[in-house]
Amino acid sequence: MPRLSRPALPTLAALLLFTLSAPAVIAQDNPAPGPTWSQEDTLRIVRDVQKKITGLTTYGVFDWITFGIQGKTIILRGYASRPVLKSDAGNAVKNIQGVEKVDNQIEVLPYSPADDRVRAEVYNRIYTQGSLRKYNANQGNLGRAIGPGAGIALQAGGITNTPPMGFHAIHIIVNRGKVTLYGVVINESDSAIAGMQANSAPGAFSVDNDLIVQGSASKPKSAAK
Repeated sequence: MPRLSRPALPTLAALLLFTLSAPAVIAQDNPAPGPTWSQEDTLRIVRDVQKKITGLTTYGVFDWITFGIQGKTIILRGYASRPVLKSDAGNAVKNIQGVEKVDNQIEVLPYSPADDRVRAEVYNRIYTQGSLRKYNANQGNLGRAIGPGAGIALQAGGITNTPPMGFHAIHIIVNRGKVTLYGVVINESDSAIAGMQANSAPGAFSVDNDLIVQGSASKPKSAAK
């Protein structure tokens, strides 16, 4: 079975971000009148946005951000487990050369101790599964990912404010008990295993598996708002 090397993981994240965003860049659904960027500038700005978003220290495994382009406006979409991420993302891209406006449509998820418990359960079931550990830079469970003091943080229901560290290829969005998986995996088997692991988590009312298989042209079954 093919393996993902550690250096390949950040590249995979950038690839996914572009995969989800490219349709909005190339074929805008509702093109706005007015000036647009040249092809060269568009490619530069896409790379800059990817770099800015993936480099945010507040962007983690319980968040998901995509973007599109309309005219000279960057449209941000997705889900943030903390309000600070929405503002951080908007501020990160608004100063990119050539960007005239940022339409920040990222949805801030409601604070919920119950959802935090679901996040913890889904995280541990996915990232301690032997075949899925390669998608986790920490190669372990939630306690290891959070680091010293994890037990106290989890008992206090603080997983949202103390999220796992490091890169994760599979992102876990929880909204009022409903779970959605976003990200890229290398084969259909890994996608199916991740979905089954998420479905086994106590407190998860439903699970939408929107993982994309690397190299697949298929789109996720549901799109982030």
